[in-house]
Amino acid sequence: MKKIRQLTLLYFLCVVLFGCENQEPKKIPPNILFIAIDDLRNELGVYGSQAKSPNLDVLANDGSLFTNHYVQVPTCGASRYALMTGLRPSKPEHLRNDAIEFEISNRKEGEIPESFIHHFRRNGYYTVGIGKITHSADGFLYGYEESVSEKRELPHSWDELLFNPGKWETGWNAFFAYANGKNRQSLKKQVKPYEAGEVDDEGYPDGLSTNLALSKLRELKNKKQPFFMGLGLFKPHLPFNAPKKYWDLYERDSIALSENPRIPENIDSKSLHESGEFNQYALGEEKASLSESVTDDYARKLRHGYLASISYIDTQVGKVLEELKRLGLEENTIVVVWGDHGWHLGDQRVWGKHTLFENALKSTLIVKSPHLKNQNKEIQTIVESVDIYPTLMEISGIPFNHKIDGESFAQVLESASEGNEVAYSYFKNGISMRTEKYRLTKYFRDEEPVLELYDHDLDSNESNNIAAENSEIVADLMHLLEKGNTGLYSSN
Repeated sequence: MKKIRQLTLLYFLCVVLFGCENQEPKKIPPNILFIAIDDLRNELGVYGSQAKSPNLDVLANDGSLFTNHYVQVPTCGASRYALMTGLRPSKPEHLRNDAIEFEISNRKEGEIPESFIHHFRRNGYYTVGIGKITHSADGFLYGYEESVSEKRELPHSWDELLFNPGKWETGWNAFFAYANGKNRQSLKKQVKPYEAGEVDDEGYPDGLSTNLALSKLRELKNKKQPFFMGLGLFKPHLPFNAPKKYWDLYERDSIALSENPRIPENIDSKSLHESGEFNQYALGEEKASLSESVTDDYARKLRHGYLASISYIDTQVGKVLEELKRLGLEENTIVVVWGDHGWHLGDQRVWGKHTLFENALKSTLIVKSPHLKNQNKEIQTIVESVDIYPTLMEISGIPFNHKIDGESFAQVLESASEGNEVAYSYFKNGISMRTEKYRLTKYFRDEEPVLELYDHDLDSNESNNIAAENSEIVADLMHLLEKGNTGLYSSN
C-alpha cells in the first residue's frame, strides 16, 4: 500500500507541476531521402514504358506516382536551381547550368535560406549530400577539366558532402565515365554515346555513390536528430553507359521507336535544336540533325542504352530502399524520387533536352510518405518542380515565412483535390504553359511563328501547331500564360 501511495503522489505532482495528464506524445520529425536522377523522363515500367524498373515501380505503387510533373527549365543546373529555391527563373542567368553558382554560391547566410535543404538544416536536420544534387557532379565548384575545389555550390546547406570518384579521380570525370577509367574529357570526345561495360555495379560511379549512401544510412540510424539525405545519380544522362548485364535485360529488336519522330507542323526550327550535346560523342555511328533522322537500327541501339541505364539506376535505388527498410528507418522516412527534366529520344527528330516540348519538360516524380493514411497511388494533377519545396515543408511540419513561387501539393497526396493545374517552363527565349488540355508556348524572337498551341486531347505527341486557326483559344489561354511571365525576357 505504501508503494501505491508513493506512485499516486508522484503522478499527482506530475499533473500539477508539469501538466503530464494533457501532454500528447511528442511527434518525431520525419527523415527525408531525396533521390535526384539525371535526365529521367517518364520512362519507368509503372509509367507504361518498356523499361525494367521493378524497384522504382514498387516504390511508386507504395507511394504516389505523378503523371504530370513538369520542370521549370529543361537543363540540369537551371532546373535544380528552381527546385532548390522554389523560384521560377526571372533573370537570363537562371536558365544556365551555372544558375546556382551565379545566384547562391557567394551568398552569406542571410535570413532567407539558400535552398530547401538549408531550411531543413536550420530546423534541426542533419543534412548529407552524395553525388549530383545540384548541378555540380559532387557539389563543389570547378570546371570539367580542373582539379576539385573546396568551394561548395551550396555553402550553407550541407553538414556533410560526400562523393567517391573512384578511378576517375574527380566528380566531373566520373560524370562522363567509361568503364576503363577514362572519360569524355580525357578521350577528347572521341567516344561513343553508349557503352555496355563488362563490369559490376561499382564499375561505374553510381554504384560507388550507392555504397556511400548505404554506409551513411547505417551511421544516420544512430543519430539523435532527423536527417535529410540527398543522393544524386548520374544515369541515364549521356553517355548511356551501364554494366552489360542491364543491357542483356532487353531484346533490341523489340524496343519501340519514337511515336513522334517528325518535326511538328507549322513551327520554326528555332523551337528545336540540332542535338549538339549528343553529337559531342564523336565516335557515334551516326549524327543526329533536324534535316535527317538517324536510322531505325541506330535509334533502337540508343534507346537500348537509355533503358539499360534506367535498369542500372533502378537497382541502385532498390539497394538504398532495402537498406532503409532493414535499418527500421522506412516507417519514418519520406522518400522522393525526382528526374531533373525529360529527354527527347528521337522525338521531334531531337536527341536531348533543351526544348519547350512535352518530352523535355515532363519528368519522373514519386513521393512516398509513411505518415499518410490514404496516399493516392496515381496523381494526374499538374505539379511543378517549384512545388516540391513547400510540399516537403508542409508534410514535415516545418513553417517558413519567405516568399516562393511554388505551391504545396501535400493535400493532393492524400485526397482527390485539385492543385494549381498549370505548369510554367522557360527556355529558348520562350515561356511554355501546360494545362490539362493544352500546351501554349510563346517565344520572344524574330522568327515566326512565335505562338505554338497543342491540343493534348487530340495530339499528345505535339505534332501539329494549331495556334493560327485557334485564335480564340490562344487569347483565352494567354491571360493565364501571362501570370507565369516573370519578366525574364523583358529586355528582349
